[in-house]
Amino acid sequence: MHYADIKVLINSFNRLIEMGNTIIVIEHNMDMIAQADYVIDLGPGGGENGGNLVFAGTPEEMLGCEQSVTAKYLKL
Repeated sequence: MHYADIKVLINSFNRLIEMGNTIIVIEHNMDMIAQADYVIDLGPGGGENGGNLVFAGTPEEMLGCEQSVTAKYLKL
């Protein structure tokens, strides 16, 4: 998605959350992950190399997880 589209999507999510809804998103875009309240990172790779819980917590907490490939690319 283009950055402008992501911004619109995040704004839509925020409106839904303000109305009391919960949103679960499966996403690889770092801008989306940085906006999350809670992240579940599975891995450490894909396919046969994935499916294990690598991290669960806030994006800020994820930065300290050395096992998370996602954390290496996350900029807050």
